[in-house]
Amino acid sequence: VQLVDSGGGLVQLGGSLTLTCELSGDTLSRYPIAWFRQAPGKGRELVARVSVNGWTRQYPSWVKGRFTISKDNAHNTARLQLTNLQPDDTAVYYCAAGMTNVPPESTYDRVYEYPNWGQGTQVTVSS
Repeated sequence: VQLVDSGGGLVQLGGSLTLTCELSGDTLSRYPIAWFRQAPGKGRELVARVSVNGWTRQYPSWVKGRFTISKDNAHNTARLQLTNLQPDDTAVYYCAAGMTNVPPESTYDRVYEYPNWGQGTQVTVSS
């Protein structure tokens, strides 16, 4: 399976972006999906996750309703909508797909639980 991330860019404080993750080589509906980010000098942190069946979406508390993760199974694409962006949101954002053959409600929050990764897309927020 391959993941290709896109949609990043330079945005002003308070702006919005939509990141896209295109999965090829398999069917998106079989996978739990997550978005992580990594800022310079920091570790990779979870931004959002969605279960295999798409019914459960979870976000860290610091997201505060600003981001929305979604799965578009018809187009084999996952998305992350970013709103009210802040300078601290500047990072490389990565899409990740977990293991298949797991229960449909499964979702995970650790880097090691996702064996498949996109190449990342840079988000830069200017103040």
